[in-house]
Amino acid sequence: MQIEKKILKKGSLGKLFEKISASGRRILAPAQDGENIFFKEVSSPEQVARDYIQTTLSAKSAVFPACEKLFGYKFEGSQVKIEDRDLNFKPTVIFGLRPCDARSFSVMNQVFTWDYQDEFFKKRLENTAIIGLSCSKADQYCFCASVGGGPGDSQGSDILLTQIGSGDYLAEVITEKGKELVSIVPELFEPAEGEDKEKYLASMPKQFELKELSEKLPGLFNNPELWIEQSLRCLGCGACAFVCPACVCFDIQDEAKKEGGIRLRCWDSCGFSLFTLHTSGHNPREAQSQRWRQRVMHKFSYFNDRLGVIGCVGCGRCSRICPADMNLLEHLKAIAEAK
Repeated sequence: MQIEKKILKKGSLGKLFEKISASGRRILAPAQDGENIFFKEVSSPEQVARDYIQTTLSAKSAVFPACEKLFGYKFEGSQVKIEDRDLNFKPTVIFGLRPCDARSFSVMNQVFTWDYQDEFFKKRLENTAIIGLSCSKADQYCFCASVGGGPGDSQGSDILLTQIGSGDYLAEVITEKGKELVSIVPELFEPAEGEDKEKYLASMPKQFELKELSEKLPGLFNNPELWIEQSLRCLGCGACAFVCPACVCFDIQDEAKKEGGIRLRCWDSCGFSLFTLHTSGHNPREAQSQRWRQRVMHKFSYFNDRLGVIGCVGCGRCSRICPADMNLLEHLKAIAEAK
């Protein structure tokens, strides 16, 4: 559908939240938790964090939980009885999602609907609408413009809000889901008369050419000096994967006793030394440099070759959270300049 532009008054957010909640949807939004900002269920805009560049964790757990039950099972003599999960997930609106995070939902969708249709992910995504919030400022870790996004990018959002000079919001209604949200309380959305959002957005110059980087990476696979140098500080802690909105690696585990048990899907990381350990004891990625290479190659080469998307949205969380101060942007720029 064609993008519709509206004006949403700053003072109308409370009414919008009220009507969304009354429609049976839960609202997830950035909320302050000590020094951190997490996506939590809220009921009013007063509970939403203010003046932040990026949340500590992304909102991907709304559609891909950190650990979720796939099914239960019971042993009945020689038979196994499977207890399937109820997939009637509660409708959700994610409010205040940055454009980089909104784009990550399409990255995850490519993975979970590629060769196998993951019903857990699909059902949650179908029941989720995104009200994105453009970025008016950025920091040294942000590089969304270098991976195809931008501080006002509308991809992935159903409605994108940009706060303009008056304090009100320019609301871009992008999808049918967005149109449905507007229909809940149409009187709050007034016509926008030629308002340009660009002057209210953060400055975000490109740091490297993505196409050139992706094309260059396969030729650098057998360059051990590069990968060893880049990974010297890496602890293999997996923090980067757990804060990343586009990482999708998971493990399957059973919690069981003699009567039966449950099967769980839990986030995992290719940075862990056990991730590729075979039962035989062989590990094809026995060194941290190989695991770092895998992370970079997967996001910027393999993803693109197989799915036509990049597995990174330039949010910068991995660099902010890294206990060893590894900066992904600096590494990517070094790779782009490597011979």
